[in-house]
Amino acid sequence: MIASESQLEDMLSRPSDADVEAMRNLEGDLLVLGVAGKMGPSLVHRAKRAISQAGINKRVIGVSRFSSPSARDELNEMGVETIAADLLNEADLAALPDIPNVIFMAARKFGTTGAEHLTWAMNTYLPGRVAERFRNSRIVAFSSGNIYPLVPIAEGGAKESTPVQPVGEYATSVLGRERLFQYFSDKYGTPVLLLRLNYAVELRYGVLYDIGRKVFERRPVDLNMGCANVIWQGDANSICLRSFSLCSSPPAVLNLTGPETISVRQVALQFGAHFGIDPVFEGAEAPNALLNNAGKCHRLFGYPSISVEQLIEWISQWIGMGGATLGKPTHFEARDGKF
Repeated sequence: MIASESQLEDMLSRPSDADVEAMRNLEGDLLVLGVAGKMGPSLVHRAKRAISQAGINKRVIGVSRFSSPSARDELNEMGVETIAADLLNEADLAALPDIPNVIFMAARKFGTTGAEHLTWAMNTYLPGRVAERFRNSRIVAFSSGNIYPLVPIAEGGAKESTPVQPVGEYATSVLGRERLFQYFSDKYGTPVLLLRLNYAVELRYGVLYDIGRKVFERRPVDLNMGCANVIWQGDANSICLRSFSLCSSPPAVLNLTGPETISVRQVALQFGAHFGIDPVFEGAEAPNALLNNAGKCHRLFGYPSISVEQLIEWISQWIGMGGATLGKPTHFEARDGKF
């Protein structure tokens, strides 16, 4: 059982032996753009812990607007250097240090509807500016499986070779992100890796939390997106840190998620068994879903360290004891691309 946020943060940031070796072999320091989001803090903390265990000196620098001063203070306490910057401000972007390894995490999804212009600025314009600014670096850029079409469930998910077919402004702007990184990689020879993620989960946020919370509160669980893929956020961060060796020009593409195709109905029933509650359902499973086949990722980096069954048990305990939430529903069930 994970009984506190401090214990959870320790689990999320605890490096594996492979993480330690990756940081030992990585040439140069690490810069993370958009560090204050859901995944960034645990990612840079994992990197710092891996560097310490490797017995080496390497800077880890996190960049964000840091609208919450406490978020910056927490990173500084971890030994992460922080820079407060508006990445859409040209002067702020230009003033960032030249660092050989860059992780791009700055993005916008929720709130797109009604503010599409800002989503395009963050998801497409900014990546182009970053790709040009850091053209002499290696760049691992987070993308999204949302750029794939809905695929028949029986096919096991879209592969990296599946033609993209984004639905909605958010997904289309993410494809724009990829195209801008591809353009500048072609222009300058910048080695880039595009990580198509869906979906990272932990105890306070994610697809599993959303389903479990609805069951616990006896709210209907929407079955229209009947299946999904998830991966423990710690494992997603681990793969990110170990993936710099894959950067290439033209950019490499890697799907990032867990190996299972989870059934929303079955996950809800598992939560119901933990809570002693019969789930309430609405809608019906469609024959297709937004699914991501990460077989290539698992061949390269191994299977996730935390199983879906373990996550459901942990999340059930967390919800049952009134554990904290990030208060950010994923809306994974949306089939129209509107967020």
